[in-house]
Amino acid sequence: MHKVFGTKENEKYVDRKGAYIIPIKGDEIGVVETPKGFYLLGGGLDPGETDFQCIKRECMEEAGYEVEIKREVGSAETYSLHPTIGYFHSIQTYYVGELLDKIKEPIEPDHVFKYVRFDDLRDKMYLEMQLWAIEQAMAL
Repeated sequence: MHKVFGTKENEKYVDRKGAYIIPIKGDEIGVVETPKGFYLLGGGLDPGETDFQCIKRECMEEAGYEVEIKREVGSAETYSLHPTIGYFHSIQTYYVGELLDKIKEPIEPDHVFKYVRFDDLRDKMYLEMQLWAIEQAMAL
């Protein structure tokens, strides 16, 4: 399943591929809270990095956890005007998985990992495309 958000203007966009995990525990989703709002664990792929390598690295950086990736949920992309980047095209792939052992404290000081009830996330996710991905995962 794939969904497109936003409207593509006749401009040159900066493309950024990313990979994210949706850890589900009962009716709660594992997310990272930042000053901007809630995000899924994950981020942009480094050069030569696979989705799984990216998710494992980002989970360690953002939450300090090892992770098991189970299956792909889908993907989404959005076209937006970013305040510092300019015309931005984010392409994200989402996976359901599980957080395993906590190995260390996260290195990103403004990121707080927590499990939040799905219904409580609806108005708090910073990115609409990530809320869509969570809805897809919960429907599986």
